[in-house]
Amino acid sequence: MALSQQESVMISYKEMMAAADAVVPRLKPAEAKEMIAAGNVLVVDVRDGTEVAQTGKLKGAVHVARGSLEGRADPDVPTYNPAFKRDQPVILHCAGGGRAALAGKTLKDMGYTKVFNAGGFKDLADAGIEVEK
Repeated sequence: MALSQQESVMISYKEMMAAADAVVPRLKPAEAKEMIAAGNVLVVDVRDGTEVAQTGKLKGAVHVARGSLEGRADPDVPTYNPAFKRDQPVILHCAGGGRAALAGKTLKDMGYTKVFNAGGFKDLADAGIEVEK
């Protein structure tokens, strides 16, 4: 008999998304454009490298694939990217908003206080946010 027994709780993708959407505000493309234009915001593209290679990225955005986010956002690990600051607004986006929502919840769990989901790259580019190849 084990000294302690821990039950695992199963959570669905739908439940993960609902939890993320509950804590990470979703911006309209025009709102994201306004925040970016005002400055002092970190824009993070969490798409895969192949996606960024095909379309480019928003000008000034930091590309961190979703699977690498935790290691880039934690100042106590060697892979930390100093562009990440817990008290600075962070705008995340991906191709459609799902990965950005989950990434935003992760950042909130890591102590980031001002985290926003800007949805999909194409909508942001179509709103007039400059793209760089």
